[in-house]
Amino acid sequence: MKYSSWRMAPLLLLAFFLFLASSAAREELDYQDFQDHTQKPVSASAKVGDGTSFRDEGADNGRQDEMAQSIREATALLRKVKAPAVSKLATYTRKPKGFLGSSAYYAKEAFVLLFMNSPKQTNLLTTSTSSPQQPKLPAPLNVALQLLEPAAEEENADAVFLLAEMNFHGNFTHPRSYSKAFDYYKQLADLDGNATAQYMLGFMYATGLNPEVSADQAKSMLYHRFAAEQGHTRSQMTLAYKHHVGIATPKNCDEAAIWYKHVADKAIDYYRSGPPGGHVLSRESYRLADEDGGVYGEGASVSSAGVHARQGGVTSDAYADVEDVLEYLVLQSSKGDLKATFGLARLYYDGARGLKRDLRMAKQYFMQVAREYWSESGKTKKDVPGGTEKLASKAAGYLGRMFLRGEGMEQSYTKARIWFTRGLSNGDALCQYGLGLMHLDGLGVDQNAVKAADFLAAAADQDLSVAQTELGQLFLDQGDVATASRYFELAARNTHIEAFYYLAEMSNQGIGRDRSCGVATAYYKIVAEKAEAIWGTQAEANSAYEEGDTQKAIVAYLMAAEQGSENAQSNVAWLLDQTTPKWSPISYVLGISQTAKNALNDAKLALTYWTRSAKQQNIDSYVKMGDYYLLGIGTPLSAENAATCYQAAAETLQSAQSMWNLGWMHENGIGIEQDFHLAKRFYDQALETNREAYLPVKLSLFKLRWRSWWNDITNGGVKSMGAEDTERKRRTFAEWLNDFLEADAQMYAQEYEADDWSSEDTMPGGDDFWGAEGEFIDDGLLETLLIGGLVAALAWLIWYRQQQQRRVEEQRRRQGVEGGTQPAQQPAAPAADQQPDGGFFPQPGDPNFNAWVAGGVGN
Repeated sequence: MKYSSWRMAPLLLLAFFLFLASSAAREELDYQDFQDHTQKPVSASAKVGDGTSFRDEGADNGRQDEMAQSIREATALLRKVKAPAVSKLATYTRKPKGFLGSSAYYAKEAFVLLFMNSPKQTNLLTTSTSSPQQPKLPAPLNVALQLLEPAAEEENADAVFLLAEMNFHGNFTHPRSYSKAFDYYKQLADLDGNATAQYMLGFMYATGLNPEVSADQAKSMLYHRFAAEQGHTRSQMTLAYKHHVGIATPKNCDEAAIWYKHVADKAIDYYRSGPPGGHVLSRESYRLADEDGGVYGEGASVSSAGVHARQGGVTSDAYADVEDVLEYLVLQSSKGDLKATFGLARLYYDGARGLKRDLRMAKQYFMQVAREYWSESGKTKKDVPGGTEKLASKAAGYLGRMFLRGEGMEQSYTKARIWFTRGLSNGDALCQYGLGLMHLDGLGVDQNAVKAADFLAAAADQDLSVAQTELGQLFLDQGDVATASRYFELAARNTHIEAFYYLAEMSNQGIGRDRSCGVATAYYKIVAEKAEAIWGTQAEANSAYEEGDTQKAIVAYLMAAEQGSENAQSNVAWLLDQTTPKWSPISYVLGISQTAKNALNDAKLALTYWTRSAKQQNIDSYVKMGDYYLLGIGTPLSAENAATCYQAAAETLQSAQSMWNLGWMHENGIGIEQDFHLAKRFYDQALETNREAYLPVKLSLFKLRWRSWWNDITNGGVKSMGAEDTERKRRTFAEWLNDFLEADAQMYAQEYEADDWSSEDTMPGGDDFWGAEGEFIDDGLLETLLIGGLVAALAWLIWYRQQQQRRVEEQRRRQGVEGGTQPAQQPAAPAADQQPDGGFFPQPGDPNFNAWVAGGVGN
């Protein structure tokens, strides 16, 4: 029996592998995102995009009525097409947790690698995904196409639009074909100037997404201009960004400001159209690479190294997933931890990546915190633990906000006021702001601007950005531009959208300051990018990426990248950078005929977006640009350009990777001058920037020392590690004197204490400290000048004495020549008219010696 069980084990293992393979195969299916505008029936008079209407041919034309009926039938059939479901096992193995989940995940990966892997198609975007052999389509989709295609041939705008969207996005499980989508969009744009079609043509011309039509930036700008003039938001964003940075057109700040202002106006209108306090601006834009620790991995990328490194040990929450944090807070809340309960409520109210907002749960936990301090009748409880009143007041502020806005409950101004009033007793800023907003707009109370200003000022003093913005608006309405500007700047520190908008308007129109187009454009850009709901495709891209549809994710990120989103640009570049084919031993042995195509076009596109991301201050993107130039990926090899990119990243003093690369290039003389001394400097700087670079830096320095030693003993021409950059320069006398005077003045300033006397007392030394003009004369300078004068006088006296001695010696020599040679031991007699030479001072035995000595006593 044991032997039979042992023989069955391989079969069971094989069955398990086959089951995992089937789940993996299902995981690779083309998941589709059904958009509302394509799911709903589109009539001939429906509006598409940003408001462009299709032609209404009229009911009199029977053929048009027949086509309209066909389109309605096709739409009804498309609704019957079911999206492919994701298997639970595939979902489980995609994000493994625990021992069993991790085992299943790695078993699936091993099976795919050994038996199902083949070189991936690396040219993801610039090669059409349609193949000569079309896959078998679902019956409802096939019938719908038979109805739509004849109508499109007769230039029915509704049919053309549906076919274009289906071929581009793959809606209703339709195979993607960018070339067909391009043709349909071109037909629709020529037919009636549809703004959405014009935008899509501009997008495809800019990215070269259609393999049958080469990229053309000039045509892209033309179609975007057509769509933007009709109010298409995405085209307006694209034009603004390209004018702002100078892509396919010279930089033009005024043009960029105009188009960004159009989008910013829409963003503010959208924000203000929400409940009191404005729409919640959810953020869907983030970098995918950060999930893996950055472009170069954990600890090597700027986003996860140095000051950005996640600090904490194995027991900390630095690396915890949001679900782990949620589980921990629930556990602590069940033990009566009020702070954990409040944190749990905030997490559900604000939402987080991987956790959608749950207003019902948020209300439940906020109410639980508030009930710890107030009873159901509103009376304050006694003998509560310290700090309970503060947390309860904060919870009251959130409850009042939820009742005021109708979030997760029926809107009630009365209940909102009750909760705000309760929290006001403990000075909660959100309660103060809520009451101020109610009095300002007359929401359930009498409108009173004075009371509103008092409440808003109290909240603004606690650094609540929304209150600071509202208060700034009140001051601006009263004409106090300076005070309003200060409040807007305070609110902008906390990135409040309205504060940025007002600052942009003031900078653009020169209100209270000089007009600055650059500042206005930067602020308008921030405002526009905050309202992702009106232009962004990041949510769709994130969803596609999580489902494993890489191509769809890249295209959606690409749309946002063209509109200037730095996160989207880095995502596009990172995804294209990761699409290298995996090696499979089975594929190698069998010699699969399918080979990966040259990914040159995708590499060029990746380099393009690495560059655009780097220009928006993404330091890792600068380093990636250098890698592409150094290796010649998507561009001709240029070590000089690589060094320039690395230098730009190193100047930020945040990228150890770029510093190490520069050290390596200096060590080997690649792209820059070979210099061991500079190489050591960059290696050391890399280690100072990121301590995790210890091992590679130490190994590099060890090798560099040997190379530098060999260079020294062989008299090589490379500057060694210990060489100084420049020899020490000798100072001139003027430089020495100037340094001496400066050092003396600094020493005097340190010793001089002005507090020894008051300004009314007489200065020590009397009037000698003051010049003719009543200006103070530095006595240190006087001392310096006096000493210098004495030294000069002494030097002159010595020089003069030497001259006198030379003349005497010359006279003696002449007398010796005329009267004959005298004995050497007898000194020559002095001239008759010259006194005997007694030296510089009287010598002992001289009659004047005693008088000279007596005159020196006591002096």
